[in-house]
Amino acid sequence: MTGKKGLIPLFLTGVLLFTGACTDPIKFGDSFLEKPAGGDTNEDTVFNSSVYTTQFLNNIYRQQYYGLTFGTGNANCNNGWTGKFEALTDCWELYYASALPWKQYYTGSRDANSDGLFGFSSEKVWEAVRASYKLLEHIDNVPGYTDAERASIKAQAKCLIATRYFDAFQFFGGLPIITHSFSGTDASYEAPRATVEETVNFMVKLLDEAIQTPEFKWSYDETELVTEAGHWTKAGAMALKARILMFAASPLFNADQGYYGGSSEAEQQHLVWYGNYDPSRWTRAKQACKDFLDMLDEKGGYELVKATKNTPEAYRVAFRHAYFDEASPEVLHSVRVTNKAGSSYNWYSWIKNGRSAYAVTQEYVEKFPWADGTPFDWEKAEKDGKLNQMFLTGDSVKGKTLLQNVNLTRDPRLYESVIVNMIQPTLDWSTGKMSGNPYELWVGGSEASTNSSLETGTWATSYQNMKYIGVGSKDYNGHGLQWTTLRLSDIYLMYAEALIQADGNLTEALKWINKVRERVGLKGLEEVDARYKTDKEALLEELLNERVRELGFENARYFDLTRYKRKDIFEKQLHGIRIYRMIKNPTTGKFERCDMQWYKAKKGAIFTCSDGTKVKVSYKDGIQQPTTFQYEIFPITKGKRVWWTQGFDPKWYLSPIRPTEINKGYGLIQNPGW
Repeated sequence: MTGKKGLIPLFLTGVLLFTGACTDPIKFGDSFLEKPAGGDTNEDTVFNSSVYTTQFLNNIYRQQYYGLTFGTGNANCNNGWTGKFEALTDCWELYYASALPWKQYYTGSRDANSDGLFGFSSEKVWEAVRASYKLLEHIDNVPGYTDAERASIKAQAKCLIATRYFDAFQFFGGLPIITHSFSGTDASYEAPRATVEETVNFMVKLLDEAIQTPEFKWSYDETELVTEAGHWTKAGAMALKARILMFAASPLFNADQGYYGGSSEAEQQHLVWYGNYDPSRWTRAKQACKDFLDMLDEKGGYELVKATKNTPEAYRVAFRHAYFDEASPEVLHSVRVTNKAGSSYNWYSWIKNGRSAYAVTQEYVEKFPWADGTPFDWEKAEKDGKLNQMFLTGDSVKGKTLLQNVNLTRDPRLYESVIVNMIQPTLDWSTGKMSGNPYELWVGGSEASTNSSLETGTWATSYQNMKYIGVGSKDYNGHGLQWTTLRLSDIYLMYAEALIQADGNLTEALKWINKVRERVGLKGLEEVDARYKTDKEALLEELLNERVRELGFENARYFDLTRYKRKDIFEKQLHGIRIYRMIKNPTTGKFERCDMQWYKAKKGAIFTCSDGTKVKVSYKDGIQQPTTFQYEIFPITKGKRVWWTQGFDPKWYLSPIRPTEINKGYGLIQNPGW
């Protein structure tokens, strides 16, 4: 194909706005470079100043993928009306019917004419790519930089191109390979989709060039982090390379047959798979992980955040610092678009009004083991009479309404991932001490009200997402809200996966998985189930569970399910839980369900038992914190996914490209099934 001027809109229509810290805020990006302001503000102006060029670079950073809502006018995926693709997995359910997970995916109504949760040309991918190439083409002539600074900026620009390509690659497969910024005066445009192999090699080549740049820093020290946190580093580049190769080596692309049967045009041209299975792809991914870990041994600069004490509370707070802190020694790369989290911040406010309130499924909660690492088994806990201990225990002390000596009984990561019944909302970021009125998530409780009984609202499943924000607690207020792209624990788990897949080396794989578990006080996997020492498939399945425990709501689960083609999980009916507060009838000695609040109940509030006996239920009357509950697991019916009843069509593993984009004629081919 030739003469494809249809490509112009894709690469030249993005408008990037940036307000710098200097006294003269100016517009950057396409609108700034192509439309002179005041007659003399143009491309030459930007790239004739190291100050303006640095601001231009910082604006490209803002075009990276950011996994949380932060208002309209940004990338499609950041719009609250869009929603997160984790809501398509077995771990979360979004009950907001106006958001796309429910509107297009749960109903099965999505077609190629919408962008869905991640659009081909609506996520700032190509704007970031073009701007990065613009920077690469001009940086050598910008005055005011040292040669070392120029080299570092080039390396960062290559990382920015690679990360944006990978964002799109996970959804679409092979992509057009762009190698320069389009000027708008080219005689013709031709940019057909490259194969999966070509796209992978292109991304890896960019990263290798960055990694091999001597001036490109491996890490930043504490002083540098004040201004450099969030910038790409050599460590981040090596980690991203490993992730790309891991994804590419997975069964979605690395298989004996294309995921849609092999006969579609995209499959025939190897745009959505390699065309064969080759075990050396796993070996290449394993080596990329090992290269990173060898460099880490040599250079240092990163480590897992460890607890200051061997207590569940200390493990929990260490896990929070690991992914949340901007200066976390565990974060290899992160993205930020604002300095604060608060009531005016879109993600936080949409959580509170329920639009971004991601309900957690019973399936996810049951993946978290007991605090010592022993697997949680609902039927066994019920048989042993331990369901009332499945979240916490404590002492009811005379004269105290709140439980004393509270003990968290499950994997500490559960409490950072899920809001559970009777957990206190606020966590001391230093000691891990909890405070505040416990969440009342039973039917009729202060928070849950009728949500679970009607299966609607924020607490429809009696659980709520905790990752990145404490609903209603203001716990994260005033803390910078970064999106963590790459963490050291992720590298450990990727390396374990590659060891399993490339060599069948389960012993060495367990070592790296257990490093992640040990950080939160859990036993090694082989200590809780000896199968993992010899059963490859069992260990691989548990590794995927470990990944969602460690990396929950960080998009790991969705891509783990697609890259492993887990049709079985996408088709699985999901569940919530109904919790009932139980009141002991002093006359009969039997427990009865009570749908009344505790902490917020009015003084003198009375529950009438079935035989007419009156029982006080309010905190204000000195009634102690409830500890006895009854539980019912129920199937999710509102927001029921079409995949559960009609089956999962493999076309969903990758996303469609809008026909309007294909019809521009520069060489795009639609993905199978769309």
